[in-house]
Amino acid sequence: MNTAYYHSIANSTAHRKSRDDHKDFVLSHPEYLKDLVEIGLNTQDKNHHKACWILELVWEERLELIRPFLDDFCHTLSNVTSDSAIRSLSKICLFLAQNKTLTLTETQEEQIVEACLDWLIQTDKAANAAYSMRALYYFGKKQPWIHEELKHIVSREFVNQTPGYRSAVKDLLKRLR
Repeated sequence: MNTAYYHSIANSTAHRKSRDDHKDFVLSHPEYLKDLVEIGLNTQDKNHHKACWILELVWEERLELIRPFLDDFCHTLSNVTSDSAIRSLSKICLFLAQNKTLTLTETQEEQIVEACLDWLIQTDKAANAAYSMRALYYFGKKQPWIHEELKHIVSREFVNQTPGYRSAVKDLLKRLR
């Protein structure tokens, strides 16, 4: 791993300009993507959430770059506990769920669905829940049991949730009708 690059990630901020600068750097220097993924998927690294922020932007722009890392990405999802990392990773899961050109294996799909269900049940962060439920909605088009489970999960304790969460649930339930 390139130490200078690691320190660059460690010193990055949540500001959009910082994340965009790092995204642009990786897209211009794809040899650093491996290091970025390594940091982002290392849940023991205190800066892994920062790398996840950047991965979200890189893969939002060029999702095909995830191909060599897809197995590791999917395998790691169940180990992530940082809300900040989950927000970015759940959005990446949404990209994968919506994508028509990348083919996921059955195992990869199962790992993503399992992680999204866990995040949806465990999180109190509206964005994490919203991205997870939207990803599950798309996977549920292929596997109807997911839609049934999704309805059950989002309906319970609905009134005790934040306005952002309730808005995402209303949108989801409208789509499920």
